[in-house]
Amino acid sequence: MRILFMGTPEFSVSVLDALIDAGHEIVAVFCQPPRPAGRGKKDRPTPVHARALELGLTVHHPKSLRTDESKALIASIDADVGVVVAYGLILPQYVLDTPTHGCLNIHASLLPRWRGAAPIHRAIMAGDKETGVCIMQMDAGLDTGPVLMERALEIGAEETTAQLHDRLAALGSTAIVDTLADITTLTATPQPEAGVTYAEKIDKAESRIDWSAPAAEVDRKIRGLSPFPGAWTEIDGQRVKLLASRLAEGAGPAGTLLDDILTVACGEGAVQLLRLQRAGKGAQDADIFLRGFPLTKGQQL
Repeated sequence: MRILFMGTPEFSVSVLDALIDAGHEIVAVFCQPPRPAGRGKKDRPTPVHARALELGLTVHHPKSLRTDESKALIASIDADVGVVVAYGLILPQYVLDTPTHGCLNIHASLLPRWRGAAPIHRAIMAGDKETGVCIMQMDAGLDTGPVLMERALEIGAEETTAQLHDRLAALGSTAIVDTLADITTLTATPQPEAGVTYAEKIDKAESRIDWSAPAAEVDRKIRGLSPFPGAWTEIDGQRVKLLASRLAEGAGPAGTLLDDILTVACGEGAVQLLRLQRAGKGAQDADIFLRGFPLTKGQQL
């Protein structure tokens, strides 16, 4: 099929590759514009932009799809279907209507749970036992369209957002290929009205750890915010990101180190910190972190 592909972050790259491997023709790629990044603050192409250039594809990155220029550009593209995955712009109705089969969205949750911007983070932070991907026929609402295909998977007890992200990207890649193979025979099922939740964009202000919270909540926040923006705590006046953890045995005053392997008491129970990152340093496993930043039992975080 002739595909108009719209995506921006790393999550979208594996989908783009899978569509090409399946023999589809990518007639155009739309993504977010390059943005300043790194120490030099030079414009850096998004992951999809970079991959599309490697593949020799035509790339467009308009700041808006509501300009006359964007409307003319979309109208000039002869596509059988649009595939949209974490693009980052709301699609006007004319975009949804232009491809022959409309636009399909790969959403990283089991809709209608976790509509919105951060479904992977929110699923882990809420303690969900499973999640998945939905291939949705897009309409004008926020992730409200009928679902053509759904694939589910369990969330691991120690899984981080980064790890779950990669599994869902792979799952979404196979699901969209299977959907396109059967697009003329699949029936789009309206989403139920019950069970709607919204995955609000992650605010950095919510990333500081409150050690007085129950251990299960602390553990979910650490894993759900890893790697970005990263849950954090202060240790000896230094801000330290916490990137991986597990529930552990133990009890004590909230925020107290219970041993020499970074088990920390919470309001109820305890968590063991498995991976950490100091400001200006790379992420380190706990044993390596402790070599350069020794901490002692009884110390307060």
